[in-house]
Amino acid sequence: MKFICYPKCTTCKKAKAWLDSKGLDFEVRDIKEDNPTYEELREWHKLSGLPLKRFFNTSGLLYKSMELKDKLPDMTEEEQLRLLSTDGMLVKRPILIDGGRVLTGFREKEWEEVLG
Repeated sequence: MKFICYPKCTTCKKAKAWLDSKGLDFEVRDIKEDNPTYEELREWHKLSGLPLKRFFNTSGLLYKSMELKDKLPDMTEEEQLRLLSTDGMLVKRPILIDGGRVLTGFREKEWEEVLG
């Protein structure tokens, strides 16, 4: 499993503690230091079955300062993926990749249903 997070994020800390409490093995990757690539984001989006908007950190300062709420509807999926790959702080976190499963954000009930 890959756990992509921002170590200072309280939600990421909660998710990591939850994974640890379950005794699950995972590799940690700092999203700010090692931003997901366009190719990774495209693959994770495809595997997740989620709308691409769920991959954006809509509560983040960068998202707000770039006024993406107004710009995203006019952007193609390709443009959105390219934008996401420019800065890890635009990406919703944490992201958990477990084989063919991808979870964005930490919602304990959802993680419990998927991971047990």
